[in-house]
Amino acid sequence: MSAVQMTATGRPKREPARHVVARVDEIAEGKSKLVHVEGRDIAIFNVKGEFLAIANRCPHEGADLCKGNVVPLIESDDPGVVKLSRHGELVRCPWHGWEFDLRTGKSWCDPARTRVKSFDVAVEQGKRLVEGPYQTEVYKISVDEEYVVLEL
Repeated sequence: MSAVQMTATGRPKREPARHVVARVDEIAEGKSKLVHVEGRDIAIFNVKGEFLAIANRCPHEGADLCKGNVVPLIESDDPGVVKLSRHGELVRCPWHGWEFDLRTGKSWCDPARTRVKSFDVAVEQGKRLVEGPYQTEVYKISVDEEYVVLEL
């Protein structure tokens, strides 16, 4: 018998629910798609072929983050000298410009206190999804001259 894992509050941990939300070709590189799952609006971003997901609402004033620009990280060690890195890994809120890390949900304006929820995303082959974890017993049948024959 396997042991049941418990949360910090003493409740049994449940397996996360899985939801098929899009085909890979529906979200172009550098773009996003808004999906609705279990009453939540979630923005899924394609970052160089990797899919990242965050809650769609900016915690500052509620703007749709999926409508924001995907930008690089801009850093500077000296005045007037900038370095761009992490291309396409941040989203800028379309209303007030707050930036959020698409991997962690942390705000670059106030990383200690402000963040959006990030979600795990996986890409799976359609055949595997169709098979699913559940299987039923299947019987082969054929039609022979007006009779239906069931093979057991």
